[in-house]
Amino acid sequence: MTSHSHILVEEKFSARILTLNRPAQLNVLSLDMMTRLLKLFLAYEEDPSVKLVILKGQGRAFCAGGDVKPTVRNIVEGKWRLSADIFAEEYMLNYVMATFSKIQVSILNGIVMGGGAGLSIHGRFRIATENTVFAMPETALGLFPDVGASHFLSRLPGFFGEYVGLTGARLDGAEMLACGLATHFVPSTRLTALEADLWRVDSNDPNFVSKILDAYAQHPNLKQHSAYYRLHVIDRCFSKRTVEDIISALERELTRPTQEPNDWISTTIRALKKASPSSLKISLRSIREGRLQGVGQCLIREYRIVCNVMKGDISNDFVEGCRAILVDKDRNPKWEPRRLEDMKDSMVDQYFERVDEEEGWEDIKFPPRKNFHASGIIAKL
Repeated sequence: MTSHSHILVEEKFSARILTLNRPAQLNVLSLDMMTRLLKLFLAYEEDPSVKLVILKGQGRAFCAGGDVKPTVRNIVEGKWRLSADIFAEEYMLNYVMATFSKIQVSILNGIVMGGGAGLSIHGRFRIATENTVFAMPETALGLFPDVGASHFLSRLPGFFGEYVGLTGARLDGAEMLACGLATHFVPSTRLTALEADLWRVDSNDPNFVSKILDAYAQHPNLKQHSAYYRLHVIDRCFSKRTVEDIISALERELTRPTQEPNDWISTTIRALKKASPSSLKISLRSIREGRLQGVGQCLIREYRIVCNVMKGDISNDFVEGCRAILVDKDRNPKWEPRRLEDMKDSMVDQYFERVDEEEGWEDIKFPPRKNFHASGIIAKL
């Protein structure tokens, strides 16, 4: 199948509906799909008849991320630069979406992970449903939350972004709405009617779209054991300077007298201890730096990091993580370095530096853009 069959395009009045169409693969993004989406978004920006772009997924996922298998294959074959080119295309798409002058509405009726977050969170409107499952699971794969995640995670309330980014914790639609990753929550049974109303928007004014979404939106209650109710504990622990300090703080929480069960804390500690030590340290620093940077700066930095990850001079945890989780599926990665304390600050520093001057390598460069709305992350509670 071609990228055209993997990206279905419908024209409805001044709206364009783009549907990711790899349902059996949970709509994971291939390079062809990224290239196709980028061309479409750039074309729509120049087309005065297009006022609104709706992005959604076929099946039970919006998008479960990027297709890492060809990326890993390139690295194993010594062609890491080809993998870096894939990330460059994806980050360019993320940047265009973050600075898109038209209205983007993403319907997140299902799984939203990794690259799927990059396709949606940068857009102006993000609709969650009761079927939504959001996660940035990169640290378990030996990678780090990228696609501009250091921008949008760092803008979540308190240190919730560090928690989500380091642990790979899964959030439902109500939690996405509460922390601001989603702008609206609409029951899936009402999506068809909502779309039909959105098609008729013949204006570049986002207030018209906002009023329609508000008419369909609900404010679901968080589940009793939601991590968002533990924001005080998350802030206390994930505000610490180092990953080691975060884990120590969580372990101290286990000894505190409390009325609530400690299962959540134990699960959080296990997730951190199972993740790649190098990924954890890269991720924490990346999110912290993202707080002070615009989305373009974040993506430029993330591209430097990902190129160093692909090159594998410091650690090959990305290849090992993909082997353990996606290929052999033994879920027993052999991280190197194995312990957090062996991942020195000087090693982390190297990931944030330009790749050794090799012929042809350079920082990613984004074209001048007129629009800088960048996604507004606003907590609802």
